[in-house]
Amino acid sequence: MADPKGFMTTPREEWPRRPVEERVRDWDEVYVPGALLPIISKQADRCMDCGVPFCHDACPLGNLIPEWNDLVSREDWRAASDRLHATNNFPEFTGRLCPAPCEAGCVLAINQPAVTIKNVECAIADRAWAEGFASPRPPERLSGRTVAVIGSGPTGLAAAQQLTRAGHTVAVYEKDDRLGGLMRYGIPEFKMEKRHLERRLGQMRAEGTKFRTSVTVGRDLHAVELRARYDAVVIATGATAWRELSVPGRELDGIHQAMEYLPLSNRVCEGDLAESPMSAAGKHVVIVGGGDTGADCLGTALRERAASVTQLDIYAQPGTERDEDIEPWPTYPKIYRLSAAHEEARDLEAAPSADADARLFAASTLRFTGDGSGHVRSLHLVEVDRARLPVPGTGRTLPADLVLLALGFSGPDREDGLIDQLGVSTEPRGTISRDAGFATNVPGVFAAGDAARGQSLIVWAIAEGRAVAAAVDHYLTGSSQLPWPISPHDRPMTV
Repeated sequence: MADPKGFMTTPREEWPRRPVEERVRDWDEVYVPGALLPIISKQADRCMDCGVPFCHDACPLGNLIPEWNDLVSREDWRAASDRLHATNNFPEFTGRLCPAPCEAGCVLAINQPAVTIKNVECAIADRAWAEGFASPRPPERLSGRTVAVIGSGPTGLAAAQQLTRAGHTVAVYEKDDRLGGLMRYGIPEFKMEKRHLERRLGQMRAEGTKFRTSVTVGRDLHAVELRARYDAVVIATGATAWRELSVPGRELDGIHQAMEYLPLSNRVCEGDLAESPMSAAGKHVVIVGGGDTGADCLGTALRERAASVTQLDIYAQPGTERDEDIEPWPTYPKIYRLSAAHEEARDLEAAPSADADARLFAASTLRFTGDGSGHVRSLHLVEVDRARLPVPGTGRTLPADLVLLALGFSGPDREDGLIDQLGVSTEPRGTISRDAGFATNVPGVFAAGDAARGQSLIVWAIAEGRAVAAAVDHYLTGSSQLPWPISPHDRPMTV
């Protein structure tokens, strides 16, 4: 380590966010531009270069965190970029979107604030692009084998890049008009500006990866025909079958799924629309669901000038410190976190009937009621105990002109016909079945990412893409030098 006492002498300092009043008036990223680099070398100095770095195990990519922390502390950005890209195809994505399980596994976090690993990662990635360290890496020779990747989210893009670099001819099929999957139309611009995505796609095109947009395999192109065209197929369509809320009044107008709402604001940012037809402007908004997607809806509604925004979380409010008996280090703890969107809601006092950060914890929706024209106007809820049973006498009613359901996803959407046309087997919960080598029951067809694992984090998605690429490479050539960071059955660390 560059400074053996850095973890004792330097306090944790994170990338500062722009003032709330400023950032809610635009769709730019919430962080102060250029404010990370002046602090990041000292923050990297806080890494203890542990003999057993648990941050490695906490990250499914196996990122070489102590190594690139040391290199950043010495300001050797090229070497740091090489170490970072050795395990992660898209660190500029994870550095902005990952909830950083590596920091929960940081040894320093046993009794002090963890190293700002996520910020260091983002700084390396941005510096790599600025200094030209992320140049395309086309293969020296082609294998003559072809692979189709269905889906251009982080799993599909990682698999495609790895297979292209291994010399295979790869085509990525995407149902939307632009590439990126949920990173394009699900993640708001204020969390990750799409220029980062476009830059990486440009690199992939220069390496030789082919892209086919506006093609829904199973509908626009029969899945069996696609399989016949290629030596191997990777299904990386994600888990897009959203969970429903079956309560009285669900049929009222004005109640939408989060993934019906969020893409529209992204299309506004892309210039496709002047304004969202589902805009929250002037409306009382209630978001049902306490996860990251709900927080994305919250930040979006605030930028659309909602009259009020309230987010319901069925779980009790967690504490601010890790419960060592239930979630001991180095597992990822469920603690109270204040996202940028919740900070904005707090400062703007966006939900006068809720807690300061617009969240109502331990809240369960009972029903919706509407007006004479069939449009939702109220949401009726009740407080629940830890067993999710209603607490008598705690019923409340919230004004609701727009309700957004952010309840997660159960597996891949089967309406396009892809799974049924190929005859791919599925698990009882709806995800695609696969063996230890990511192979489905159909020869030459592999499955990776949320479509097979179920809803997960972006680091798991990229790790799955890298691993399935190694499996496909082995299938096509009989061996592979590509990294295989995880197996299909690996899961996050738990007690």
